[in-house]
Amino acid sequence: MSETPRSRETGGDTSTGLPQRRTGHAFAHTPHRSDRRTPQTPRGARQADPGGRPGTTPPVPGRPATLRYARAYGLHALCALCAVLFALITWQVLVSGPLLAPDAALSRVLVRTVPDGVTQRLSDLGNIPVAVPVLLLAAVYAARRGNRRGAAAAALAMVLVPALVVPLKEWTGRPGPLEPWASGYYPSGHTATAYVAYVGAALLVRPYVRGRWPLPLAAALTALTAAGLILRGYHWPLDVLASLLMCTPLLLGVRAAGPGRARPGPAASVPPGQPPK
Repeated sequence: MSETPRSRETGGDTSTGLPQRRTGHAFAHTPHRSDRRTPQTPRGARQADPGGRPGTTPPVPGRPATLRYARAYGLHALCALCAVLFALITWQVLVSGPLLAPDAALSRVLVRTVPDGVTQRLSDLGNIPVAVPVLLLAAVYAARRGNRRGAAAAALAMVLVPALVVPLKEWTGRPGPLEPWASGYYPSGHTATAYVAYVGAALLVRPYVRGRWPLPLAAALTALTAAGLILRGYHWPLDVLASLLMCTPLLLGVRAAGPGRARPGPAASVPPGQPPK
């Protein structure tokens, strides 16, 4: 039987040289790359995604560890500073130290410089029936949105306010600016209540609203309350400052218990031939 031309060509080709490039229609339309790599990356050579599975995109970097550690150390340092300053002021109140002289002089300059009707309304911002419902509404809202830890931390911070203020008032027994015969003015309970209520509420609702207005508004309400208490003569300036120092670690705890910022996840793989969106 005679061999066909195809079988003779195949059977007689025993050379071990490299295959010859054939030109033709298909080769003319083969895509080329400027870096001389193959158009399609082999599946085994693709870089793994963050989960260890084959993918086409590198892992998305998160927040640097050094930044997180520095931020945590900064918060701890702030808490420590507040504790040291609060202890210093409390010690001065107990021993009637020299720090009380400028405190009394500043109070004499400020008291009754604003009409009592204005300062009384500002002082009322620190009343429990006014400030605490604001925090409760924010806690309920945050809990319904899934931030139960933050809501519980805010409620705990408010419970700790009278638990800390009342024993300190009885221990120090400091008289008031306009009532030297009375005692129990250090630290300021109204300032502590306003600070924890308004700033705590702002920390709870801030992740769910647009803009950064909750914290400035809460700071303004707290400052107005403190100013009203000093100008009306209900508290010495150091009474107000001590309450702010005492409650700052409580609010940092509320902030730490809240939800963190969302981190971007890995980008979705783009099908071949389509530009990324």
